[in-house]
Amino acid sequence: MDGKQTIWDPLRRKEVALTPEERVRQWFIGVLAENLEVPLHLMMSETGFRLGGKQFRADILVYDRNARPLMVVECKRPEVELSEEVLDQTIRYNMVLNVRYIAITNGRKTFMFGNTGGKYGILTDVPKYNEMLCQR
Repeated sequence: MDGKQTIWDPLRRKEVALTPEERVRQWFIGVLAENLEVPLHLMMSETGFRLGGKQFRADILVYDRNARPLMVVECKRPEVELSEEVLDQTIRYNMVLNVRYIAITNGRKTFMFGNTGGKYGILTDVPKYNEMLCQR
């Protein structure tokens, strides 16, 4: 790619530019697949959608076995603070996606939230994929 470093994205099935945010995204795809046992074919990266007439992109979307969004992940560069603003951005995506789980990460810190009763709360025990499906 024009002499720039690239990395293989297993979800898009192509080489992509290795930016700091992309490095975090690829690392977290590995976390989802290996640690949380999310099947690769039930994840998509850089998924576009519309909200209020504006185009947005979710860094990673995890789907249930019926192809409904289950989790949205927002990835930031390592130097970006995981603030309430970052969480609010991701929660706004939920107006369209209607997911049960939200994760935000900068590769140094990761927070995962679950929706119960219409409100998101931080999870101290992160469920594996099959557990997420049972908690819908």
